[in-house]
Amino acid sequence: MTLLFHNTPTFKDIPENSQLNFQDPCSPIMEQIIILHDYTMFILLTILIFILWLLIKTTGYMIYWRNMNENTTLEIIWTILPAIILATIAYPSLKLLYATDEIIEPELTIKSIGNQWYWSYEYSDYQNKKIEFTSYMIPTEELNEGDNRLLEVDNRLIIPTNTNIRILITAADVLHSFTVPSLGIKADAIPGRLNQVNFLASRPGIFYGQCSELCGTNHSFMPIIIESTNLKNYSYFIHTQI
Repeated sequence: MTLLFHNTPTFKDIPENSQLNFQDPCSPIMEQIIILHDYTMFILLTILIFILWLLIKTTGYMIYWRNMNENTTLEIIWTILPAIILATIAYPSLKLLYATDEIIEPELTIKSIGNQWYWSYEYSDYQNKKIEFTSYMIPTEELNEGDNRLLEVDNRLIIPTNTNIRILITAADVLHSFTVPSLGIKADAIPGRLNQVNFLASRPGIFYGQCSELCGTNHSFMPIIIESTNLKNYSYFIHTQI
C-alpha cells in the first residue's frame, strides 16, 4: 500500500553502530531537545573539570587553610552559585516542557493503535472514507537489499511536511509506547485511554521508531516508520486509499 516517492529528496534517519549523539532532528521540538541537552552537558562537563582540577591541586598538598573553617562568605558563595546554575538549567527545561505540551490547532489527526505485536493507523479527517491499515514488521527473509533488519514495515505512516499533526495514541491489549526519536515523539499507548502528541515534520524523510514499552515476547518486532513527504505526494497517497 505504501509508496516511496522518488521525485522528492528522501533521507533515512536511523541510528548507526556506536552512535553516541542524537539522530538528526526533524521537528522544532526535537531541535530544542538537542540544544537543551548540549547546553546541560556543557555545564556539567565544566563543573566536572573544575572539581577534578581542585582535587588534583589539593591532593598533593598537606596545607590547611584556617580561613576555610566557618567562613560565612565562602559558604554563601558555594550555596548561591549552585542555585544559580540550577536555575539556568531549570528555566529552559520548563520552557521546553510547556512547549511539548502546548495545544495547537491540528491540520491533520491520525490515530495510532498498539497491538501485540504491530501498529494500526487511522486517518479519520476525510468525509468520504476513513482510511485504516495495519503496519507489520517485514521478516528478515523478505527484506530487499539496503533494507534495515527489524526496522522495515509493510505499510508506512505517510504525513505531509510543514503541517501541524496530532496523533492520538492508544492500545488494544497491553501497554505499548509510540516512539520516534527524530521527531521527538514518545507517548505511552494505554488500553482504554487516548494520549495526544502534536508535532510538525520540518523536512521530507523516513523516520524510524520502535515500541519502547515492554509488551510481550515480540516487543522487539513492532517497529514504526513515518515517511514525511510534500503535500502533492501526500494528496496522491490519500486519493489512492479513498
